Amino acid sequence: MCRMVMTDNYFGESPNEMNSVVEKFDLPEMMHELSVLIGVFNIGDWIPWLASLDLQGYVKRIKALCVKQDSFLDYVIDDHLAKRAAGKDDAHEDFVDALLQIADDPNAEVQITRDSIKGLLVNTLIGGAETSVTAIEWAIHEILRQPRIYEGAKQELDTVIGRDRWVEENDFTQLPYMDAIIMETFRLHPVLPLLGPHCATKDCKVAGYNIPKGTTVLINTWSIGRDVNSWDEAEVFLPDRFLGQHMETTDDNFSLLPFGSGRRMCPAYKLGLKIFQTALANLLHGFELHLDEGTRAEDICMEENFGLTTNPKHPLSIVMKPTLPAHLY
Repeated sequence: MCRMVMTDNYFGESPNEMNSVVEKFDLPEMMHELSVLIGVFNIGDWIPWLASLDLQGYVKRIKALCVKQDSFLDYVIDDHLAKRAAGKDDAHEDFVDALLQIADDPNAEVQITRDSIKGLLVNTLIGGAETSVTAIEWAIHEILRQPRIYEGAKQELDTVIGRDRWVEENDFTQLPYMDAIIMETFRLHPVLPLLGPHCATKDCKVAGYNIPKGTTVLINTWSIGRDVNSWDEAEVFLPDRFLGQHMETTDDNFSLLPFGSGRRMCPAYKLGLKIFQTALANLLHGFELHLDEGTRAEDICMEENFGLTTNPKHPLSIVMKPTLPAHLY
C-alpha cells in the first residue's frame, strides 16, 4: 500500500537516505495507534463534563499522534514536491503525485489543499492496509486450527500452481477452495462488524419496526454472518459451505457484506479483495506454517479486540519455513 500511495518505501528496509525517516516516524506503529484510538470507548464522548479530564489518556495520545503523523505527511509531500521541482520524471507516478497535480490545477472541479491531501493519504493507508492485514490474520488463525483445511488448501495450490512460481491474481478462477476459505473468513470474521453509517431516505418498516426518514442505520455484518437461521453451524469455520457456489460480495447480495453495499460501499473493494487473495494464497503456497513450539491448534485464541477493525485479541506466533525454490524469494 505504501508503494502504491507514496512510491518510496517509507518504512521497513529502506535506502540509506531514508533510514532516519523510517526510525523517526515508524509508519506501521502510527497506523496501528490510529486504528486503536479510533475504536476505543472514550468516556468524555458520552459524559461531556468529564471530557476535559481525559481520564483514560486517549485525548493526550491522539494529540501526540496527530503531531507525529502531520510531520510525517509533511515530509512525504515535501519530498514529492522536491522531486517534481528537480525535474525527476518517474514513470510510476503514485497517489501523492496524482493529488499534487490536481492541487496545482486552478480549473479542477474540486480544489484540494495540503490538509486535504494529508487526510486522503491517511484514509487510504489505514483503510487499505489495516483491513487487509486483519482479514489475513483471521484466515490464518482459522486455517491453523483445522489441519484438514490447511492441507486441502496446500494441495489445491500445489496442483494448480505447481512448485516453480508464486500465485498470481488471475489464478483464482482455478482455486475454488482458496476462494471458499476467503468467503468463509468474510462471513465469520468481518473486519468491520458495523458498516459505515447509512441513512433512511424515506419512512419505511423493517421487521415490524417503523424507521422514520433520516434515521441513522448501522448494519451489523457480524450478526448477519452468524445468524443460525441463515447458516448451518453458523459458529463453525466451514469453507466447504461455499464450494460450488458463486457468491458475490457486492451488488444486491446481502448474505456477505465485507465491503458494504450501495453508494457507501468501499470504493477500493476490488483492490482489497485482490490483496487478500494473493497475500493469503502466497503465504500458504510459499511457506510451511507451524505453530510456535508448545502451542497446539486448540490453544489458538479466537477472542476479538475491537478498534477501527476487529483484530485477534492475542497475536499468534508462527514459524514459517520457505518451501519454493530459493531463486523465487
